[in-house]
Amino acid sequence: MIGRHRAALFATSTMTGFGIASWITRTPAVRDELGASIEGMGVVLLGLSIGSMIGILAAGVLVRRLGTRPLIVLGGALPVTGMLLVALLAPAQLAVGVWAGLFLIGFGSGVAEIGLNVEAAAVERQLSRPVVPVLHACFSLGTVLGGAAGIALTAVRTPVLVHLLVATVVMAALAAFAAGNLRPVPRAEPAPSAATAPAPRLGAVLTVQVLLIAAITLAMAFAEGAASDWLPLLMTNDHGAPEAVGSLVFTGFALAMFIGRSAGTPLVARFGRARVIRVCAAVGAVGVLLVVVSPNPVLTAAAAGVWGLGIALGFPLAVSAAGDHPTDGDRRVSVVATAGYVAFLAGPPALGFLGEHLGLQPAMLVPAALLVIALLAAPATRSRAQSDVPGRTLPTAAPAPD
Repeated sequence: MIGRHRAALFATSTMTGFGIASWITRTPAVRDELGASIEGMGVVLLGLSIGSMIGILAAGVLVRRLGTRPLIVLGGALPVTGMLLVALLAPAQLAVGVWAGLFLIGFGSGVAEIGLNVEAAAVERQLSRPVVPVLHACFSLGTVLGGAAGIALTAVRTPVLVHLLVATVVMAALAAFAAGNLRPVPRAEPAPSAATAPAPRLGAVLTVQVLLIAAITLAMAFAEGAASDWLPLLMTNDHGAPEAVGSLVFTGFALAMFIGRSAGTPLVARFGRARVIRVCAAVGAVGVLLVVVSPNPVLTAAAAGVWGLGIALGFPLAVSAAGDHPTDGDRRVSVVATAGYVAFLAGPPALGFLGEHLGLQPAMLVPAALLVIALLAAPATRSRAQSDVPGRTLPTAAPAPD
């Protein structure tokens, strides 16, 4: 059963990435459908940001009270409903309805992301092999597929209604598959002497190690959010590239992250989390710095690929490290994942403020500096079960029945 459960987690993550990318590629067309000004479209886009932030902040409490399954099911159903609202109400020029649809997409995705990371870390503890990186690779895969489909359908002038209805059907199929196969793994029972003890307070969970791991997720998520939100605009504003080129660079960045998350898992087993995170942070920082100094769009596009490849494994490996605890893994994962997703959402607007005054390229020095901090904090992610020594592989559990 655990194989089907793991597939359900991957399906939900793929659905989230596919839905977000489908929306991003049609943002200009939705703006035209609504006849909205830049300021008006900014208000509409707040629905996604507000929904995501509320969902992420609420998930930490909900996952402790309800468990992961209700959050993941809700995180599948709400984005499907939200995408349907956007598809139907954008052509009807109902901006309030589009805002509500985006709010549902954001809230559902935010709740699901915390639930998914908590559950994937639990599966990883049971199987003793990487699961969280694959979960994030599925999100990147969904982003690449949604972005590629969006670019293709935009190129042939597919109406927003048709495109987003197709996206809704795909998302609904993945969400239904996930809901039917979710079987959360059992958690470790507390010691008999602690059975009646109260649950540890949040302050007890916020150890120095957890705070350092949270700093890594914050840095990696900030760098990912900066690229997702600003790379296309940086291409058009700073290099005068066409809009299509900006979209292609974003899709290339997402593809690089997918490759890094898919191909990097054996490196974790070979060299350990801490060493891989160090290299990831260093490569990501180099990619960001190349974007900052790039004199032309070709070098910027190549640097964006290095940026994506570098940060690909940082967030999922930090989540894995947080979950590497015999009894309190769920709370630790919830804390560090929340820090990461808040940075993912709040970081890009802050960069926009800096970019307005300094330019987008100089503003990208901020994620580069945060990646250096992640490099320095990497030793906090060493496994409890083994030291990060080259040649030591993760213990392999006996295969669980499907």
